[in-house]
Amino acid sequence: MHKYPIPTTELIKLVQNKQTQIIDVRPVDAYNGWRLKNEKRGGHIQGARSLPFKWTKYIDWIEIVRSKGILPLNKLVIYGYDPEQTRMVAALFRKAGYPDVFVYDGFVEEWAANGQLPMEQLPRYNHLVYPGWVKTIVEGKIPPEHPGGKTVICHAHYRNREAYLSGHLPGAIDIDTLALESPETWNRRSPAELKEALEQHGITADTTVILYGKYLQPDNHDEFPGSAAGHIGAIRCAFIMMYAGVKDVRVLNGGFQSWKDAGYEISTEDVPKNPVSDFGAYIPGQPELAVDIDKAKEMLVSEDAELVCVRSWPEYIGEVSGYNYIEKKGRIPGAVFGSCGSDAYHMENYRNVDHTTREFHEIAGIWKKAGITPDKHLAFYCGTGWRGSEAFYNGWLMGWPQVSVFDGGWFEWSNDPDNPYETGMPSK
Repeated sequence: MHKYPIPTTELIKLVQNKQTQIIDVRPVDAYNGWRLKNEKRGGHIQGARSLPFKWTKYIDWIEIVRSKGILPLNKLVIYGYDPEQTRMVAALFRKAGYPDVFVYDGFVEEWAANGQLPMEQLPRYNHLVYPGWVKTIVEGKIPPEHPGGKTVICHAHYRNREAYLSGHLPGAIDIDTLALESPETWNRRSPAELKEALEQHGITADTTVILYGKYLQPDNHDEFPGSAAGHIGAIRCAFIMMYAGVKDVRVLNGGFQSWKDAGYEISTEDVPKNPVSDFGAYIPGQPELAVDIDKAKEMLVSEDAELVCVRSWPEYIGEVSGYNYIEKKGRIPGAVFGSCGSDAYHMENYRNVDHTTREFHEIAGIWKKAGITPDKHLAFYCGTGWRGSEAFYNGWLMGWPQVSVFDGGWFEWSNDPDNPYETGMPSK
């Protein structure tokens, strides 16, 4: 039988045991840092793993647990906001053969309230927002950690307005990724083009912009597979807006799926855009966020930098190009593998099962094993910039000081016959 509840003094002792795994069953957004119950400190108990109660409804819950390395030999301590939920999760662990399961009820009143007890949070958690935060804006109010000015909510898509018209957040306008990136190169558009596009969408440098997309089962055999990978496209737009100089760019964690899961109202209104006369700042405002091919070549030979290939393994070893419009297969010699997931339109290795962003400790751990560390200048790339932008955004959220996107990626590199490339298994 699981033991409950344990006092804070006992948890402090258990934390010092290397076999202890602390499990946080609150929403991922609370784990990241949002104070959803007005707790004194946001974030999670130091060393805790994120396993939201929401996921217990998934048939593969125990596979998720195992994928996180949470094993029956561990002593487990379950905590959250709701004692009933913590006990339900504890019962599930017990049923799955975990013998040492404890629950802790004192997180809000005792642990978070005591500044001497260790906690952690995602450094820029407030740029990865949750559905309730956006709902407050939709209702015309100002949520916590919002500067109080104008907000534009953007439903991003690639040449797929139907994805927007079939259901979106109330008040959201649509933005086609083509407004911000050029189909000739798939790089960000010129400063003049970006200025015009942002102004047409009612966005100035001082606008708070919330971006999200809709996941629609991308299929590589479609003519335009990216049209179904809307949330990766949204994060691509976030990167380009940050590069341009929009000061407050936010991404809805989990995209449209999170809004839908929360049970909030869905609109089919075609919301008109309200253009502004001037972006109000020089573009690019943050040029260092983008790396072009000459700089990428410098980084390849630098001990203080890495090009990080955010592609699938079949793309990396040259089995496939990954895209129906890229002929050459292979990889950039010297680039570090930072696997995205299964193919060019999926980011499973950076996402949870509900499409929210993966626990940041796990991403940092995977990167560390690959030699991807925050002391270096990192330029993430993929085929044409979408997946690289999502990996970049994760690094930026973690507060890593020098993260960029190599905008040209494999598309630009492979189009120049003078650029070297490799196929097959890497030598090391």
